[in-house]
Amino acid sequence: MEFIFWLCVGFVFYAYIGYPGLLLLWARFRRRPVKKAYIEPMVSIIVAVHNEERIIMRKIQNLLSLDYTGDKFEIIIISDGSTDRTNKVVSEYEAKGIRFYHYEGRKGKAFALNLGISHARGEIIFFTDARQILERDSLRELVANFNDSSVAVVSGELILSVNRESRVSKDIGLYWKIEKWMRTKESQVGSVLGATGSIYAIRKNEVKPIPSQTVLDDLLIPFRAILNGHRSIFEPKARALDEACEDIRVEFKRKIRTLSGNYQLFVLEPSLLNPLKNPIFFQFVSHKVARLMVPFAMIVVLICSCFLSSPIYRGLLFLQIVFYVLALSAKWGPNNFLGNLMKSFNTILMMNLAAFVGLFKFFTNPQKIQWEKT
Repeated sequence: MEFIFWLCVGFVFYAYIGYPGLLLLWARFRRRPVKKAYIEPMVSIIVAVHNEERIIMRKIQNLLSLDYTGDKFEIIIISDGSTDRTNKVVSEYEAKGIRFYHYEGRKGKAFALNLGISHARGEIIFFTDARQILERDSLRELVANFNDSSVAVVSGELILSVNRESRVSKDIGLYWKIEKWMRTKESQVGSVLGATGSIYAIRKNEVKPIPSQTVLDDLLIPFRAILNGHRSIFEPKARALDEACEDIRVEFKRKIRTLSGNYQLFVLEPSLLNPLKNPIFFQFVSHKVARLMVPFAMIVVLICSCFLSSPIYRGLLFLQIVFYVLALSAKWGPNNFLGNLMKSFNTILMMNLAAFVGLFKFFTNPQKIQWEKT
């Protein structure tokens, strides 16, 4: 039992500290640069929407204002069974060259994206969402990386504006900063794992229709290109702007959906778990798989602590109990360092709890993890 205890402790340490440390050293000594140049191939911008009447006009105007030669890009918008004024608003822009497709009844984001891809005329396909605003030069910065023939996918950076008065917003902002740091290092040594759904591009000849039940297109589409031997990189100069969520319940729901999609990925592309077929197997297991397994390791550590009787294990059990009590009491914490620590513990606990709920949701009702607005 002691061996199992320390094995799980080491696993948690590796997932949160060890692997990022290895990435830091790896990126310093074995960096793979990208041959970037400001080229202008034809680009098809695809946006799948559902009931976005409040923001779709802003998004279209944002896309039309991008710094890219006008006849070198097209905008394709697909309405997935919208029942509000979304279709009416978008149709008014068809005279300005917007290509618009819509249908009755919801069929899911994957269906909408497949439809958009089938009508795309560009060499490069650029995926973005309705909510985020793109910086004017974001498309140009993304496309410049395709000058390197080894690159098939380029992901931009999502910039979250953080409410300084909101602890939830700050915690999510910190979590996202850490995640972006890891993406930057993974990109520098080879390929980033997945892409940012609101701003990523791919060579059209690397895009194949995705299954209708796909939850995370921004993972499946890039990973398929990686399995074909190409690179998926991170471009921090291509930025999309959004606001960090201030409701932990909404963020918890998003996290459950994301983790459910990660479990689904293993089913849709089992080759990712094969070191002979996945060129970034080490990064995939160390980052994606390890993060999914951490909460299970934490439970094993807690259980083992209860049965190991020496003073060191009793002390470690006490520290674990303190962690969980502080995390669960965060709502009533004081407005000082201790309160901030409690809320950070709560965020860590909620993110790991989402792994359990996501796994349960995936196995019990996978249809419910399809495109949901949160």
